[in-house]
Amino acid sequence: MSITPERKKAVVKEYATAENDSGSPEVQVAILSERIKNLTEHLKGHTKDNHSRRGLLMMVGQRRRLLDYLKGKSTQRYETLIGRLGIRR
Repeated sequence: MSITPERKKAVVKEYATAENDSGSPEVQVAILSERIKNLTEHLKGHTKDNHSRRGLLMMVGQRRRLLDYLKGKSTQRYETLIGRLGIRR
């Protein structure tokens, strides 16, 4: 369900805005999106796993808050990020 450290490094490297950037909203949203994708696949096979479903909903809410923050800071960065991730609003 969680992402491997190697995959996390790859996501950080792909979405980083600067060298050694691991905390920008873009990176955080990308990592959350990866975790959401993995957990969604898990829940397709384990439909009664309500504890994981709650975690998924919390991650989706956290991602939404980060995207709202980014949209308030820079609309251009927001539009670019949701385009790269394939998130629709």
